[in-house]
Amino acid sequence: MPRRGYSKPGSWGSFWAMLTLVGLVTRAAQRADVGGEAAGTSINHSQAVLQRLQELLRQGNASDVVLRVQAVGTDEVRVFHAHRLLLGLHSELFRELLSNQSEAVLQEPRDCAAVFDKFIRYLYCGELTVLLTQAIPLHRLATKYGVASLQRGVADYMRAHLAGGAGPAVGWYHYAVGTGDEALRESCLQFLAWNLSAVVASAEWGAVSPELLWQLLQRSDLVLQDELELFQALEAWLGRARPPPAVAERALRAIRYPMIPPAQLFQLQARSAALARHGPAVADLLLQAYQFHAASPLHYAKFFDVNGSAFLPRNYLAPAWGAPWVINNPARDDRSTSFQTQLGPSGHDAGRRVTWNVLFSPRWLPVSLRPVYADAAGTALPAARPEDGRPRLVVTPASSGGDAAGVSFQKTVLVGARQQGRLLVRHAYSFHQSSEEAGDFLAHADLQRRNSEYLVENALHLHLIVKPVYHTLIRTPK
Repeated sequence: MPRRGYSKPGSWGSFWAMLTLVGLVTRAAQRADVGGEAAGTSINHSQAVLQRLQELLRQGNASDVVLRVQAVGTDEVRVFHAHRLLLGLHSELFRELLSNQSEAVLQEPRDCAAVFDKFIRYLYCGELTVLLTQAIPLHRLATKYGVASLQRGVADYMRAHLAGGAGPAVGWYHYAVGTGDEALRESCLQFLAWNLSAVVASAEWGAVSPELLWQLLQRSDLVLQDELELFQALEAWLGRARPPPAVAERALRAIRYPMIPPAQLFQLQARSAALARHGPAVADLLLQAYQFHAASPLHYAKFFDVNGSAFLPRNYLAPAWGAPWVINNPARDDRSTSFQTQLGPSGHDAGRRVTWNVLFSPRWLPVSLRPVYADAAGTALPAARPEDGRPRLVVTPASSGGDAAGVSFQKTVLVGARQQGRLLVRHAYSFHQSSEEAGDFLAHADLQRRNSEYLVENALHLHLIVKPVYHTLIRTPK
């Protein structure tokens, strides 16, 4: 006599599971041709089938396998009465594991064991509710047992919550590196780059690995107040992590010292514990920065190469590099503003400014979509609708002159979104250096929708950044 809750292969329990499976796969939809109708009538009982599957799992009716899930390092065991047909449908590993046995003991990490009921429920019903703390253990289970659809679903969830600022980006980055999920790794890295000021002020900064730190320090799209903020964040990280000297010196050499004004450089040399410990490793870079600030960029370029990353500003939020712009009711009409930036990061240019004019249009129409009222035969054609247009942002200098000789300007527009009381960068658009606008600016935004992900309380929060680039300077022989 089989034990209670079990059924032999080919018994009523397996037959019922098979019928239920067929109902799930077909979603209980039948097509019938009634009275000679060209189209059939759909009968959909899929919700009822899902409810029965949930009851099948919850009550363990006609189960033919038992899973004993033990949390590693504990005596805690969770028991699940399941059906090998449904488990094997989703997982090749389960199919092989349960092919010749009706009971299996699974050793899982504590966090995975805690969500194993959600994992099993997904195999029966194809849905589950995820919390932020459960994303990694669920993704780990899906990866281990080869449930590709759940892997994709959890990864999509993680990327979506990164964009919204809710996910633990540092922890998820390290997990993505460990599992080889390149798409998730890139999403985490992009979020961290765009919101570095928020990250360095949080507890997550202390969990940053040397590898992640190096990835961030090399990027030119970091968004932060200024280069000094990055140096101070690095110094705090060095104080907590206490890495080997080679790691610390490599990181310190990634700071762009020419982007720090001379007065602040003097203070760093006098007060920084990191420079007191590793000063000789960056002495040449500090000398380079002082020389850069002492001469005009054109004169400096006659003797030194200014095409390296040390002379390229990152996305700084300080007033010298740009300005915020909040556009209320952005779908209403065109707006304009102006702001000033420093001509260049060199101390020689500290008092010289460039004025920029900005035009925002919520419904600009490309030439191909502009109204045409008649064709060649004189037939009237409909004008394009306002909703056919797309948002447009144009940034132009108020004037051009000798002050900008040898310098070109790269423009970046940040779009903010408020998450958990913080204003985070949701999107960033960079203009080509020779262009006055970004071709894809808010290309997919619906500014008419008050709950648009691009709006904060029906306002568009932008930050305009202009970065001087010295790549056009020609180095002459000494």
